[in-house]
Amino acid sequence: MAQVDLELVIKIFPGGVRAVDEVSLHIADQEFVVLVGPSGCGKTTTLRMIAGLEEITAGTIRIGNQVVNRMPPKDRDIAMVFQNYALYPHMTVYKNMAFGLKLRGMRSEEIQARVKDAARILDIEHLLDRKPRALSGGQKQRVAVGRAIVREPAAFLFDEPLSNLDAKLRVTTRAELKRLHQRLKTTTVYVTHDQEEAMTLGDRIVVMKDGVIQQADTPLATYNFPANRFVAGFIGMPPMNFFDGVVKSVDGQLIFEEGANPDPQRSPGGARQTPANDLTLPGNGFTLSIPSHLADRLGGYVGKHVVLGIRPEHMDVRPFETTQSALIDVKLNVMEPLGNNMDLYVSTSLRDQVVARVEAQDGLRIDAPIRLYVDLRKVHFFAPGDPGMNLSHTSEPAHAIA
Repeated sequence: MAQVDLELVIKIFPGGVRAVDEVSLHIADQEFVVLVGPSGCGKTTTLRMIAGLEEITAGTIRIGNQVVNRMPPKDRDIAMVFQNYALYPHMTVYKNMAFGLKLRGMRSEEIQARVKDAARILDIEHLLDRKPRALSGGQKQRVAVGRAIVREPAAFLFDEPLSNLDAKLRVTTRAELKRLHQRLKTTTVYVTHDQEEAMTLGDRIVVMKDGVIQQADTPLATYNFPANRFVAGFIGMPPMNFFDGVVKSVDGQLIFEEGANPDPQRSPGGARQTPANDLTLPGNGFTLSIPSHLADRLGGYVGKHVVLGIRPEHMDVRPFETTQSALIDVKLNVMEPLGNNMDLYVSTSLRDQVVARVEAQDGLRIDAPIRLYVDLRKVHFFAPGDPGMNLSHTSEPAHAIA
């Protein structure tokens, strides 16, 4: 087992495409770190550079205390699990798992002991004589993981290993991977585009966009304290709602007044890219009191354009058990029952497609006005533009070093 360190790593593909841009990241020994982000954000390229399957353009990669920039993959003491399993179809499960160890010249007794131990851990002992064609998708994935385990590497690298599984199997296999890490304590770097997968698996999640680390923190801290609007819009399902507006001072109280723009653009995280000069205040937007714990931080933004962020679960048709709440008037457009909860798609006077996740209940009518309570303890305010720094924080986010 070993730590993994990336220092100002850059990858530029032919044609000048900058896939990874000065990424620095420290992954501690025994840590489970998940790289997450939309397609093309650089997460898989970063993983492949750690594995040695992609040459770096600049920077330094260390596994343990050894620089591996020019070291071939076979000498890096890592094991990689791919999205497509990569099993040999003509070999049994046992031979698939033992193949890499045979190439190393390991004694057959030790190979047998390692394979059987890994099979027992993964509950695939009864599959050792089968060939891949006789296995389900979940069983194939466990065999691929077992092939990695028997090597006893310094680090595991997973490249979207669950993306080919159906929804139910993904959940159960995800839990198996979590238990496996808790048992083996091997340093793990895991790539996914699924933010729910990232939140449930990682000790720490690394959110990437355009080859740059936007935030690297624990799942709960990333959810509760997103560094910028991109992270806030990407982490959480349904995504955070964003409202353009301005900060005003009325009778000594700071308020947010919703504004509008005739032609807003959207970033990949779902946030509006509205230039401050183009923001208009037509007079029929909602207003919201800025909570006391944010008043000092937003005092310098009076008269300026900001973006209010509210997560769907922080709005409800019933009052929250807190004095720090506010009401906004909306129109109910669509209801999506989810069993115990339901998603309400509503619109304000200036903004369509606002989502509130509330407890399931009867009595709500489509196309009717309703009032939503907002938990003011949980709101966020962001700077306009990209990346939209979180103004609710007192410190600058670390974009590259974690």
